[in-house]
Amino acid sequence: MAHRVLVVDDAIFMRNMIKDIFTQASEFEVVGEATHGLEAVERYRELKPDLVTMDIVMPFKSGIEATREIKKDDPDATIIMCSALGQEQLVMEAIEAGAADFIVKPFKAEEVLQVVRKVLGGDS
Repeated sequence: MAHRVLVVDDAIFMRNMIKDIFTQASEFEVVGEATHGLEAVERYRELKPDLVTMDIVMPFKSGIEATREIKKDDPDATIIMCSALGQEQLVMEAIEAGAADFIVKPFKAEEVLQVVRKVLGGDS
């Protein structure tokens, strides 16, 4: 069965890029998208995905705040943060908030899938 993924980013081109990466790997299914942190929390509760890719800097509620809220609701939630170069401090905050790992923009498909498979427990 495919791992269900929620893609969270305020930029549509980034969501599309991440969706394309997951679409190329048969073991994943993108079940939803969110454009900001508030929506991410709502969509997580609604969809209960196996994995969330979460942008750090977004309007209304940051990815870090959304991660904290999701992890409070579901301590087993698997969230991977997406950050730009130079956001090391924010990445550390995100890991402290409960994120499992992070990937750095610009994305390379093989690196994204490698991190995701590692976080999900190996071979998926």
